[in-house]
Amino acid sequence: MRILLVEDDPVLQGVMLRSLSDAGHRVDVAGHYDNASHLWRVQPYDAVLLDLNLPQSDRPEAGMTSGLRLLRERRAKGDKTPVLVLTARNRTDERIAGLDAGADDYLGKPFELAEVEARLRALVRRSQGADDQTQLGQLVLDRKARRILIHGQELVLPARELEVLWELMSPPGRTVSKKDLSNKLSDFEETLADNALEAFISRLRKKLAQSGATIRTLRGLGYLMEEERP
Repeated sequence: MRILLVEDDPVLQGVMLRSLSDAGHRVDVAGHYDNASHLWRVQPYDAVLLDLNLPQSDRPEAGMTSGLRLLRERRAKGDKTPVLVLTARNRTDERIAGLDAGADDYLGKPFELAEVEARLRALVRRSQGADDQTQLGQLVLDRKARRILIHGQELVLPARELEVLWELMSPPGRTVSKKDLSNKLSDFEETLADNALEAFISRLRKKLAQSGATIRTLRGLGYLMEEERP
């Protein structure tokens, strides 16, 4: 998943970044409101982890603001990205305020990192209409275990190829544009070029040859995962 982590505590930020990255997610980090607002505007995300008590900017004199302000602004623009609020503010009235502002889930600090990841998976599954497992022909994507199976045997893929396949199967049967796929696989230090993306697709097609599933190219539109036709 491509995740935006909005957290101003540098220690907690570092711990969460390592945990989410080790789990295979691509994570952008914002430590204050201005940076978070910019990143959320310019980059599509699968989910946002949002702290409620945020510095306005990197200037101490700018003061503090609420993450709910950022959430309300994005929801007012029609943004439906799943949002998990992480905060030490854990009173019932504050949870209600967060949910009314557009949060999809709420988790009080301190929390277990495993629970954060589980809740993220659940939010993204609901937003994408996907189950824990998706099958296409003899190809099975097990999201919970992060495994790919063909005829019941695990297919081990490099991280980038797994990300491509994951995106195309979440859910399958929809067209994913090259731009959207590239955005999910790029970061702010490195942009994935079209020829690199095409190389990933080519290698995946070969590895899926006996699976009963294939990746179809729709010229000018993007890629589509579907069952192979007889």
